[in-house]
Amino acid sequence: MSSTEIRRANIHDFSELTDIWFNASVKAHDFIPETYWENNKIQMQNTYLPMSEVYLVENTSNIYGFIALVENTIAAIFVSPEQQGKGIGKLLINYAKGMRRSLELNVYQQNTSSVRFYKSVGFKVIEETVDEATNSEEFLMRWDRDI
Repeated sequence: MSSTEIRRANIHDFSELTDIWFNASVKAHDFIPETYWENNKIQMQNTYLPMSEVYLVENTSNIYGFIALVENTIAAIFVSPEQQGKGIGKLLINYAKGMRRSLELNVYQQNTSSVRFYKSVGFKVIEETVDEATNSEEFLMRWDRDI
């Protein structure tokens, strides 16, 4: 991978970010019907991304992934399936950690690779919940900066 940078996303990026979200969601969540993700694409692009503080990782020609923050919550973090396993998710998490004293996120319990990833970057499970939209069990995870 060539040189990358992180920058704040803008409205012109949202279509491509939605494609990354969709492709990564379908890959990571085979326990949820693909139609669920398809039915939420427009809302992701037109509502969720615009209401969030979104940062993306790119090189001169490609966006590799993004993180969306709402206050201290990671509302979304997705890396293009072709770019997964190359440190992009960790780069985005560390960038967010540099801007916050604590972070929380929800992750599906069945998404074991993501749960493992979040634990590896310092998040701890603090609660078990159920996502009402999908009826899937989730972990609420939290990271706190050491003071």
